[in-house]
Amino acid sequence: MHVRQTRLSGVLLFEPTPHTDERGWFSRTFDAASVADAGIDPTGFVQDSQSRSLLGVIRGLHGRRGTGEAKLVRCAHGAIHDVVVDARPDSPTFGRWEAFTLDDTNLASLYIPRGCLHGFQALTSIADTCYRIDAHHDPTQDVAVRFDDPELGIRWPLEVTLVSDKDRRAASWSALRAQLRDASATVSGPV
Repeated sequence: MHVRQTRLSGVLLFEPTPHTDERGWFSRTFDAASVADAGIDPTGFVQDSQSRSLLGVIRGLHGRRGTGEAKLVRCAHGAIHDVVVDARPDSPTFGRWEAFTLDDTNLASLYIPRGCLHGFQALTSIADTCYRIDAHHDPTQDVAVRFDDPELGIRWPLEVTLVSDKDRRAASWSALRAQLRDASATVSGPV
């Protein structure tokens, strides 16, 4: 498995080498040794989740306050346009975003460290997205920024077909930045 550092500090792309023959293919989707070699505790993941999205659906941009959560994300079926926003005030790439295509052909997994926002758009009629998460979900710590925030200027490749009401009502990037600057709203790592 090849591990590639992206343009965002600490965001890694794990690229497997599928074994193909007349039957189809076989690929490792998680390798504890590769994860450990990249500086991530492979035993730290406590939850696996999966979502199914239809063509054009956007989920995100989501993050967590408090101790937050890191994620290892992959697309098991179909394809997604996956976006990570660095929301760590002390990071050299704070405020920047990067997009990745994750699909059932490249089989890559994207490591998203604590303190980043995450969202994606389904690029196929059905897209199944798998998440390996290092913290149990605490809904009181949820943070969201609008997927179409003009300051971030994220370019989504397809027309948006559906976004949850919660995501449509999400805060702006500037509002989140103000919270991060506010000493009374100190975030101990992720947002």
